[in-house]
Amino acid sequence: MFLLSDVRFLPEAPEHSAAIEAIADEAFGPGRFARAAERVREMAPHAAALSFVALFEGTVIGSVRLTPVAIGNVPALMLGPLAVRPSFKNRGAGKALMRLAERAARAAGERLIFLVGDPPYYEPLGYRPVPPGTIVMPGPVDQRRVLVLPLVEGAEAELAGAVQPRRQVSA
Repeated sequence: MFLLSDVRFLPEAPEHSAAIEAIADEAFGPGRFARAAERVREMAPHAAALSFVALFEGTVIGSVRLTPVAIGNVPALMLGPLAVRPSFKNRGAGKALMRLAERAARAAGERLIFLVGDPPYYEPLGYRPVPPGTIVMPGPVDQRRVLVLPLVEGAEAELAGAVQPRRQVSA
């Protein structure tokens, strides 16, 4: 029997990469490479120090990654993928990974996290929709699924523009 208390949560390390890819393949299938969120992940590498894995009996069962980007001129983090092996879903590991990522982002001084995902899952974790067109993704996306979690009060009011690599943002 799986209990959340039996799961260890650790920062992502290079040796976790193959397992993370396998879990993402299992969770999202080959169609994931056609999604707008994947286009963002191709722009910039994720921040391993802000990304985490869940291990059960030494095996990676879930992960979450945060990728530093900019929305217009506003630094942001894109969350994703968040994936948990099917046999471990609906037991709290995904939400625990989300909370770890949020705490790490706050501690790093980040201003906000955004994602493309299901509002009923993410809204109880503090994510909320943004007005359509506020965040312009590099490809088609259902605007109702673009959600933001401000880490600093009012940070979402600054958002306007295309998602781009953070390094291109001028001071």
